[in-house]
Amino acid sequence: MANPITTYGNPVLRKKAESVAEVTPELRTLADRMLGLMYSADGIGLAAEQIGRTEALFVLDVPAHVDQDEQGRPNNPGVTMPMVIFDPEIIGTSKETDDYEEGCLSFPGILVTVTRPKEAVLRYLDRDGNEQTLNAKGLVARAIQHENDHLNGVLLVDHMNIGGKILNFCKLSRLIRQNKNA
Repeated sequence: MANPITTYGNPVLRKKAESVAEVTPELRTLADRMLGLMYSADGIGLAAEQIGRTEALFVLDVPAHVDQDEQGRPNNPGVTMPMVIFDPEIIGTSKETDDYEEGCLSFPGILVTVTRPKEAVLRYLDRDGNEQTLNAKGLVARAIQHENDHLNGVLLVDHMNIGGKILNFCKLSRLIRQNKNA
């Protein structure tokens, strides 16, 4: 069976997501399918483009035990996982940033150090179509920014410096070839 996760080289990953006018039962079913695919691939986030769709939708499930501050306290104690996020908009970020090695299900076997704001404020529709605002920190903030990048056609490779692109040239070329042969 082919991998249902869309990988680098597939043009859909560069498409900007289309706004969701209404959260329908079909979209909730899609979100549930995406959660299942994300879990089976051992991911913590998945955007619609990563399964060949273009709806403004991503799902997250960041384990609480990996989303803690330096003292071991939860970064986002009021956040319930998993999250289904429609029509996200990052409406604010902190000035303070950090570097973190990110992976991506669309770039299997590739890790990239990415600098991102430590905090992000997200406005979105939940799975019931209700508008929500989330003030996220730590790994949840990073995952939100990563998945929101996907919805805007921004990929992990876009965060690589020239050294990272040279280091990962063979892996990136293989992914492009696989998509041409698919």
